[in-house]
Amino acid sequence: MFSVVIVEDEKPILELMKVIVGRSPHCRIIASFSNPQEALEQLPELQPDIAFLDIEMPKLSGLELARKLNECCEGTRIVFTTAYKDYALEAFQVFAFDYLLKPVMPDAIDRITSRLLKEAARADVSVTPSRKVSIRCFGSFEVRGAEGELVRWPTRKTEELFAYLLCWPNQDISKWKLVDMLWPELDEQRAVHNLHNNVYRLKKLLKEQEIGMGVIRTVDGYMLNTMNVTYDLQEFQDNLPVQGELERSETERLEALCAMYSGPLLGHKDYMWKVQLEENCSKQYRAAGGRLAEQYMAGREWDKAEQRLMSCLSLFPLDEELHLLLLRVLAATGKKEQIARHFSLFVEQHRRELGMEVPVEFSRKAGLLMK
Repeated sequence: MFSVVIVEDEKPILELMKVIVGRSPHCRIIASFSNPQEALEQLPELQPDIAFLDIEMPKLSGLELARKLNECCEGTRIVFTTAYKDYALEAFQVFAFDYLLKPVMPDAIDRITSRLLKEAARADVSVTPSRKVSIRCFGSFEVRGAEGELVRWPTRKTEELFAYLLCWPNQDISKWKLVDMLWPELDEQRAVHNLHNNVYRLKKLLKEQEIGMGVIRTVDGYMLNTMNVTYDLQEFQDNLPVQGELERSETERLEALCAMYSGPLLGHKDYMWKVQLEENCSKQYRAAGGRLAEQYMAGREWDKAEQRLMSCLSLFPLDEELHLLLLRVLAATGKKEQIARHFSLFVEQHRRELGMEVPVEFSRKAGLLMK
């Protein structure tokens, strides 16, 4: 997995970059900066594998930052991001690894990591690369074995069975519940036979890919023993703090959890059984994002509150409570024109996506903030 630093002076774009890069199973964001000077101070210590640098930044451009970065971080691959093609030649004069035009899309990140993985495979290194299982449940459903290769499922039902067990790990699940969920159209005998076959396939796959989990037979069903393997959904569910006033350590934990949530549970898999759990997770994420924003607002940390809300709204653009919190932040920082513009954009999006006007109460509250 490649350690990543992102430097982008426009905070909404920075938050979007964090979401896009964070979805890659090969990238781990270790720091992000909206101020290039602060980035320059910390980069020598961070020594990232990849640095995404915006070219056009005030006081210290991305090209200047790259020149300094080449002096202190020899192993860092520089990837420029810009809205213009004019800088391509200058970018490669400072030994840029790649050059991306905004808006940066997931396939561009995949292209970069693919190049790096191929280079690593060709390199003659004496140290065995670290073995790390990767399981992603938010934003998509992706499982990689100990060698980093994407798991290829023997059948779609084997994949769905594992997805279900991941959603309810370390719990005894009745075989009848599993067969009713996976093969509701089959008679009892054939459904049970299919379940046994797919459990066998799953056990075999987990062993071959060295996933580090086991499917255990119980008295009347099966249980997924996750052992020491962790993944985003399990950590998200296990570490949400209880309701109440947040301590600083809990604030940091909630930030980590919010960063972990990168989209709908199991992506676009159309499993009917995931609907309620997906809704619960999205509510928990939005509640955590709102609580963090209110905590930052109470401490007059307006930039942090705005960044957190923008990040949440990138995933849930029609959430009225989050929009109202953002309007409150804009009002508290005197950005009256931005309040009116943001409200107009929300009204237009609400009308386009839902085919109706925004609730009267929302308009009333927004109107008070615009006065």
